[in-house]
Amino acid sequence: MKALLSYREYARYARQDAEHIAADCRIECFHASGPGGQGVNTSDTAVRMCHLPTGIAVTSRDSRSQFQNRAHCIEKIRAELRRRSIPPKQRHATRPTKASIQRRLDSKKRRSRVKTMRRRVEED
Repeated sequence: MKALLSYREYARYARQDAEHIAADCRIECFHASGPGGQGVNTSDTAVRMCHLPTGIAVTSRDSRSQFQNRAHCIEKIRAELRRRSIPPKQRHATRPTKASIQRRLDSKKRRSRVKTMRRRVEED
């Protein structure tokens, strides 16, 4: 399991060109599954790429050309790097308003009265 990187590190990788990204990848070619008959069963056209520094793994079997599938994989890795490079939104601690506290307490009291009214009446 790779250590989680910060969004700044992902942004640094996202700025690299396709050649540098491809140089950092482990590439596996394999038979694509699904329709296609003999052309699919006999040639290694599907491509799986793993970007080693980040651990992002993608697969492409869209085309019958291994070269085009490699290009698709690199684009998928770049898109994922761009997505992960977006800085997280700042969170601000908030407190409930007095009105919302009062509404919550009123609803609890109302619920308590409803449950009290469901009890059996004791006869004297």
